[in-house]
Amino acid sequence: MGSAPSKATQATPEGQSHDSEKGLLQSFSDVRISAPLSKDGALQLGHVDHWEDVVAQSPKLQLSRSILNHTDIRETLVKREARVADAHVFNLELDFKTNPITSQKSSGRCWLFATTNVLRYNVMKKLNLEEFQLSQSYLFFWDKLNKANYYLELSIENADLPVDDRLVQYLAKELISDGGQWDMAVNLLETYGIVPQPVYPESLHSSLSSPLNTILKTKLREHALILRALKASLRSNSAISDAALLAALRAKKEELLKEVYVVMSATLGAVPKPDEAFTWDYYDKSGKAGSWTGTPKEFYNAFAYDKYSPAESFSLIHDPRNDYGKLYTVDKLGNLWGARPVLYVNTQIDNLKQAVVRQLKAGHPVFFGCDVGQFSDRQLGIMDQALFTYEAAFDISFGLSKADRLRTQESSMTHAMVISGVHLDKEGNPVRYKVENSWGPDVGDKGYFVMSDRWFEQWVYQVVIPKQLAPKDLVKVFEGEERVVLPAWDPMGSLA
Repeated sequence: MGSAPSKATQATPEGQSHDSEKGLLQSFSDVRISAPLSKDGALQLGHVDHWEDVVAQSPKLQLSRSILNHTDIRETLVKREARVADAHVFNLELDFKTNPITSQKSSGRCWLFATTNVLRYNVMKKLNLEEFQLSQSYLFFWDKLNKANYYLELSIENADLPVDDRLVQYLAKELISDGGQWDMAVNLLETYGIVPQPVYPESLHSSLSSPLNTILKTKLREHALILRALKASLRSNSAISDAALLAALRAKKEELLKEVYVVMSATLGAVPKPDEAFTWDYYDKSGKAGSWTGTPKEFYNAFAYDKYSPAESFSLIHDPRNDYGKLYTVDKLGNLWGARPVLYVNTQIDNLKQAVVRQLKAGHPVFFGCDVGQFSDRQLGIMDQALFTYEAAFDISFGLSKADRLRTQESSMTHAMVISGVHLDKEGNPVRYKVENSWGPDVGDKGYFVMSDRWFEQWVYQVVIPKQLAPKDLVKVFEGEERVVLPAWDPMGSLA
C-alpha cells in the first residue's frame, strides 16, 4: 500500500460529504438474532471458556500468544513490505534545504514549529544562511498570554451560565493549550511579528511546558470564578449600565492578568515587544558576519515571506462527516480576542493532495495537520496504514471509517508538520510524502518522516495553501460570508 499510486475516488458534488469507506454504517438486515450466554448482561466465566475454545482451535492465535506476551507489538508486528515500500526517496523536493531539524522537546508547540519551519525558508534564502531558527518561544509567549486573556473574556461572556454547564466546563478544561491552528499563528505573526531564536532563546519552561501550564491553569480558573462573582455582585446594582458593567469586569480582568504575566515572564523571560527594535548579529554561509536592526514586525515583513503571505493562506480540511464546499469555524476557538477566527474550507481529499503537489512545484513548503500517532513509528520515521500486521496477528479487522473516527473521538488533529517533498508515479499521482518533523534529528531519517499516500487519505485532516495557488472555487468559499459554526467541543476544534 505504501508504494501504490493514489486511487481515483468517486466524484462527489460540492455540498455533499462522501466517505469512501462505509465503515460501520452498513445494513444489519441479515444479522441472525441469537440468545446471549448472559441474560442480565454481566460477564460470565462461560464467556471466557467459549473464547478459549476459539483460541485453542487457531494455530495463528496460539502463535501470537507465544510471541506477543513478552515483546512490544509495535516492534514485533512491523510489516517488512511496508518498510521496503516506504523508502525515504522523493522525485519532487524543494530545491532549498533548511537546517537544523528542530525539536519542540516536552511541549505541545508543534504548530508554532511547523509555522516557523515554513517561514524560515524565505529568511534563510534571503540572508544566505547555513543554519537558522526563528524563535518559537517568542510566539509561544504571546500566544499563551493572549489565550489567558481569551479565556477570561469568555468567562465574562458566559458568567450567567451555570458553572457545570457543558460549555463552561469544556472551556475550563481546554483554556490554555500549547497547541494551536494556522489562523491563530497568523494572528500572532500579523500582530507581533517574529524574531530570530538568539534574540529570544528557549528557556527550560518553553521546552518543558507542563509545570508552567499547571500554575497558569490553576490561577486562571480562580480568576474566572472571581469574575463570575463580581459580575453577579455588580448586577445586583440595578443602576449600573451594561457598558459600565463590562468596563468594570475588564478592569478587574486586567488586574488578574498581571499575575499571569508575572509568572510567564519569570519562567520564560521578559519578551521583546513587537514595535521595539532589536539588533541581531549573524554569520552567513560564507562565514561573513552580518547585522540587522529593526522591530519584530519589521523582521517579519522583510524576511518571512515573498510571494505567499501567511495572511493570504487558508486551511483546506477533509472532514467526511460534513458537507464539502462549505466554510466552517469552531465556536469559542481562538487566541487573540477579536482577531481572525479559525476557518476551514471542507473539501475532498484529492484537493488536499493536489494542494500539496501544487505548492511543492511552486517551491513552497506545506503546513499540514494530522493524527500522527496512528499507524506510525517514530524511530523508523514511517507513517503508513499498512505498517503493522495487527489484524492478522489478532484475527480482527478495523471497521471504522475516517468519519466514524471523528464521530467517536477515535481520531482528530494532534500534530502539525511540514511537507517538503513528494514521490509521484508516472501519472503524477502522489505515492509518498517527505515530512519535516519537530522531534529532533534522532528520530526517523535524521528528523524526516515518510508518509504513504494511503496514510494521507486516512489521517491527514488539514493542508494550508496560499490563495494564489488554490482553486478559485475554494478561494471563493473561503472569502464568503456564510459559515457553519461547529460546537466548541467538535474534533475540528482540536489544537495541533
